[in-house]
Amino acid sequence: MAEHDDDIEDDESRLFLDAIKGARPLKPSRVYHTPPPPKPKPIPRQFLRDERQALADSLSDGYIPAHEMESGEELLYLREGHSPDILGKLRRGHWVVQATIDLHGMVSDEARLYVAEFLSHCKKRGIRCVRIIHGKGLSSRNREPVLKHKLRNWLMQKDEVIAYAQARQQDGGSGAVIVLIKA
Repeated sequence: MAEHDDDIEDDESRLFLDAIKGARPLKPSRVYHTPPPPKPKPIPRQFLRDERQALADSLSDGYIPAHEMESGEELLYLREGHSPDILGKLRRGHWVVQATIDLHGMVSDEARLYVAEFLSHCKKRGIRCVRIIHGKGLSSRNREPVLKHKLRNWLMQKDEVIAYAQARQQDGGSGAVIVLIKA
């Protein structure tokens, strides 16, 4: 049986070779079909708008803190359940400031959104210690630091904020705050 199959294959091979004996290879065609480029992924614009609005809405100017520590004008805050040693370390510059933003010249709504986006960005990237420069209010209407007071309320509303303290003099003093973010 196997010998018979081999004979058939040999016959078929000979027939094929006889059929293509005078054939010449085709010249390569100069027209090449290029597939269309892949369609770009759609940009989820509404999702991005919603996410940005949720960030802005996550901070309220009317928030009244349950508890915060204030010694004179110095801002201090420690989220419940954390060691008081954290505040001392924060005030002494124990952690390296890994990112900074400056709110000078911004109106309240603009600054609120900027702070929310900044904290979200830092949390996603694993940045633990940041400085937020809010200014001393010297160029505001009543020469009062409007953003300073709003900022402390915004920071207390953000779950990722463990603590904050007024910056050391060389880091901005009463015009800035150092914030410790959850890992």
